[in-house]
Amino acid sequence: MNDKNSNLIANKLVKAFLKNKIINPISSKYTKKLSNAQKFRMLCESKIKRPIVGFKAGGTGIPVIKKLREKEPFYASVYKHNVLKNNKSVKINKYTLGIELEVCYLLKKKFFSFKKRISKNNMNQFINYIAPCIEVVGYRQKKKGISSFGDLCSDFGANVKFVIGSKKKFKNNNVKNLKTNISNSKINQSVNGNTNTVYINPMNSLLFVLKKLQKDKIKHNKDFYVFTGSSVGVVPILSKGVYKGTIERLGSVNAKIN
Repeated sequence: MNDKNSNLIANKLVKAFLKNKIINPISSKYTKKLSNAQKFRMLCESKIKRPIVGFKAGGTGIPVIKKLREKEPFYASVYKHNVLKNNKSVKINKYTLGIELEVCYLLKKKFFSFKKRISKNNMNQFINYIAPCIEVVGYRQKKKGISSFGDLCSDFGANVKFVIGSKKKFKNNNVKNLKTNISNSKINQSVNGNTNTVYINPMNSLLFVLKKLQKDKIKHNKDFYVFTGSSVGVVPILSKGVYKGTIERLGSVNAKIN
């Protein structure tokens, strides 16, 4: 994956990612298989010197996993310049896929020095805060739709921006079976969802990401976010304006789409 041609293509995609540009679609040899897409994503990420503030789980909907004949979701790095505070604006283009509503966590950096295998029984000690989050997803390429997880994974996880709502101190919060909704009141667009659509539930998705970070021997020297995946699927953006996401018990988050 680190051959001359792969490097040239990675350089083009990295430039598009950093400059908010759109390029022609990359070859399907980097996207058809998720394993190849993961390698290509990591090659691209190795070329970026901007700070990483977290990691996202992608492809967390179990029906989609089955439909695309995958075995599990994927993960990707999230960069500081793509994470915004509540009520901030996000500029979109015609290759934006849509908007998602997620549970996100802020974890302690001491996770990366943890010597034991991470599990559902020991991971709570690393969770500092929990919050609702809106993710705007899309490509840096001239393509639409999803034919494989590799499409998303190879293009930096297809994350455009994350807008994070008010954080709450984590106190073993139960995030199973919570009602969710994302809406744009300007056009009466409203989509309901449930946190249980997120790879069983958001805590299970969080555990998936943490296991991958351990397996890939990822190191980080600051507290970090994990974005767990959409509770409403990928909702099409039908109009510019304010999209409000609400997660039962956690609160709400607003993103201004323009």
